[in-house]
Amino acid sequence: MNPPLPLARTESLIIKEVADETLVYDSNNDKAHCLNPTAALVWKNCDGKRTVAQLRELMEQEAGAAVPEEMIWLALDQLEQFSLLETIVQKPSIFASMSRRQMVRLAGAAAITAPVILSIVAPRAAEAQSKAAPGACCNGGSQCQSGSCVQTPTCVGIPGPSTKSCA
Repeated sequence: MNPPLPLARTESLIIKEVADETLVYDSNNDKAHCLNPTAALVWKNCDGKRTVAQLRELMEQEAGAAVPEEMIWLALDQLEQFSLLETIVQKPSIFASMSRRQMVRLAGAAAITAPVILSIVAPRAAEAQSKAAPGACCNGGSQCQSGSCVQTPTCVGIPGPSTKSCA
C-alpha cells in the first residue's frame, strides 16, 4: 500500500503570516482560519510529495523533540475538516476510528503543542456595507464599522432611538 501524500489546497486562498500564527482566508466560502504554528507547519509542508512520516520528522526537527504520529494525523484531520487539503488522506485503520480527543490523549505530553485551527465565517461584502460608515448616525456599536459609537452634535435631534455617530 502506498503511503498517504497529503496536498495542501492553495486555490482561492489568501494567506497572511501574523506573529506565530497563519491566517488563511478562503474566498470560496468566506471563512477565515487561524492556524497555530503546529497546524501551519503541517499544512505548509503538505506538498503531495511528503509522507506523514516525513511530516512528523519535520515537526520533530522544528520542536527539537519526539513528536507522536497522532499529532500529524490530528493536524491533517483538522485541515481536511476546514477544506484546506486538496487531497483527502486515508487514515490508517488504527486512527480511522479514533476521535480527535482520543488522538490528543494518545499524543500525551506533546498535546501541549497540539495543532489547532480556529475558523470563523467572514461577512460577505453586502453585509459589511450594510453597517454605518464612520461619521454616520447609528443606533449602536453593532452598526458601526469601527464597532464604537460616540455622541456627536450632528446626530442630536435625528429621529430614532440614538443620537450617536460612528467613530
